[in-house]
Order: sequence, then C-alpha cells, then structure tokens
Amino acid sequence: MSPPQKRSTRKPFQYAYPHPAVTVDAVVFRFTGQTLEVLLIRRAQAPHAGQWAFPGGFVDMQESLETSAARELNEETGLSVSPAALYQLGAFGEPNRDPRERVISVVFIHLAGCPEQPLSAGSDAAQAAWHDALHPPPLAFDHLKILQAALSWLHDQARLGLTPLALLPPLFKIPQVQRLCELIACKTLDKRNFRRHLLPTGLFIPTHEWDRSAHRRPAQLYRLSKTRWRALAKTGMRLLM
Repeated sequence: MSPPQKRSTRKPFQYAYPHPAVTVDAVVFRFTGQTLEVLLIRRAQAPHAGQWAFPGGFVDMQESLETSAARELNEETGLSVSPAALYQLGAFGEPNRDPRERVISVVFIHLAGCPEQPLSAGSDAAQAAWHDALHPPPLAFDHLKILQAALSWLHDQARLGLTPLALLPPLFKIPQVQRLCELIACKTLDKRNFRRHLLPTGLFIPTHEWDRSAHRRPAQLYRLSKTRWRALAKTGMRLLM
C-alpha cells in the first residue's frame, strides 16, 4: 500500500519561483501661467527618508493599476483624481532600483490644469508640494529618470496632438498658451507663427473678463473650447508645428 500523499497547501496560481513586487507612481503636472510644475512628496520613511519622490506605493491585490495610482495619490497628497484621468507612461524595472526588494513600478501621468484642491500630506509622506518640473530637487530611487521620461511624453503629445492643453487653467491669456508650449518644447517660439497656427482654430474663446493685474493695458482672458478641442484632436491637429 502506497503512503498517503500530502495535500498541497499552496493556493491556486501561487508559484514557487521568486517574483517581483509591483508599485505605481503618479507624475502630476500643472501649469501656473508661467511655470510647469510637478507634484512631489517628501518621504517620511526609509528608504530615502527625507528625500523628494513621486506619490506612489504598492498595488493592493484586488486593485487595478489606475485605481491604485489614484488611491496612492490621494493618500499621500490629498489630491483627488479619477483613474480615468490617468495616462500610463510605462514600467520601470531595473533590478536594483529599490533597495528593499525587486520592485517594478508602473508610472501614470495626470495633467492637473492648476487644481484648486489644497495639498495634504498623509500616509508615508511627510510633505507634499509643487516644484519646478524643469529644475526639480534631488529625487529618490530612479525618479529623475521617470521625470525625464514624463517630460519627453509631454513633448511628444504636443508634437502629435493637443493633449497638453489640459494643463491650461479655466481662464488664461494667449501669451500664457505660448509660454506653456515653449516650456514643453524647451525653446522660444515665434509669436506670429504661433498665433497664426492656433488662433484661427476656434480653440480659444474670448470671455468678457480682463486681467488688470499688470502695469500694462488689460489683457483679455480666454477659455478653452472643449468641443473644438475634441473635434480637432480627431483630425490629428498638433499643438507644436
């Protein structure tokens, strides 16, 4: 008589070989009218305690990646974002990118459009703050590499379409649109060519409001026509020529 076989205690789909942990990180951009900024948190815990990093963390077992990124962003900064408003940038998985263990991070981008929501650091974040995206402080892990990839993505989106217009505030001046494009392109754009390219499109609707804060004559304020934005995006129109 053969000895009784031991019943395996391993749950279905739990494999014996080592496998990496999965995290998400959120790169959130906003445009102030003059500066392109990125949202960072100061880490409260090791590793890299005290250093700036992107909001993020480990994915829960029953979460989608987008839901996890939105949750971590809210827990660590107080910013509420719909998972549907996140763009997936890509995965970052160098074997030694995290000193704790083998970690693969899936990174998402959100274009915040100068949100009014106040920041509130929580979870394992000691502080949450906006920083100049083109001149960031020293970053933890491989987050400088991630930021560079996110800026390249933003530039590609401007060359191939109109997605970066989501960064415009509800009311803006036309020179601020050019300023945003120059920050994304990392170069000065010719004023006449820029206006000839965008102003006839109907993207920018003049309002009856004026900016009287400057010492010069008042500047008219505009708002983005989301109907024209969606329609022109389907035609393949590009923000940068």
